[in-house]
Amino acid sequence: MIEIIPETGSTNADLLARLAAGEEIAENYWLVTDTQTSGRGRQGRPWLSEPGNFFGSTCISLQASDPPPASLSFVIALAAYEALVPIMDRPDRLQLKWPNDVLMSGAKLAGILLEGRGRNIVIGIGVNLVSAPKIADRDIASIAGTGSRPDRDVFAHSLADSFRNEVAAWRDTGLEPLFKRWLSVAHPVGSPLAVHATDGSRIFGRFVGLAEDGALLLEDGDGGVHTLHAGDVMLGRN
Repeated sequence: MIEIIPETGSTNADLLARLAAGEEIAENYWLVTDTQTSGRGRQGRPWLSEPGNFFGSTCISLQASDPPPASLSFVIALAAYEALVPIMDRPDRLQLKWPNDVLMSGAKLAGILLEGRGRNIVIGIGVNLVSAPKIADRDIASIAGTGSRPDRDVFAHSLADSFRNEVAAWRDTGLEPLFKRWLSVAHPVGSPLAVHATDGSRIFGRFVGLAEDGALLLEDGDGGVHTLHAGDVMLGRN
């Protein structure tokens, strides 16, 4: 089910508030808004609202047999990728960046934020379908910038279907197939990366894969391999 509302501060905040009030939110329910006035990205960054773009959130109720919840970052990234491929003239320009950014020709096309409450994970996603907000230190892209103008509601249903399928696969087959698929459409092994770690440090190296839990493996110039569970990743030595 997709519920569309004209305006809200944040679809993630709305679902978290409903969970805090004791409401049960069914899986496969999406809250989508035309305008989001207080959208948030990773590390507290604002996610700017542009008319015609997609802003929505859904919720997963964790089961005892589920893989680790952090791996849902890869699930939603793949769902977004699969929903975007059919509406792009050049799907080969799409690429995933650890852990869950969707890029087009190296510029950010979609952002994803996961927030937990108890056994529930709220997943929010913003996708630049028709316009790209200007952000000083970021390259931002939109699909409309390539000549097409996707319909928000059609995309919403495609994303919901794709995410439902990806969650089923995540539960049925576990992490190894998930990470293998993610790697097939992400920055290649050997890519130079710069990681701004949560402690303020910056690590340069080359991408050498994922750990068993999905952590980023980065080999520095001395041959040491860093296992990173959080951080802001930039392609190249930025």
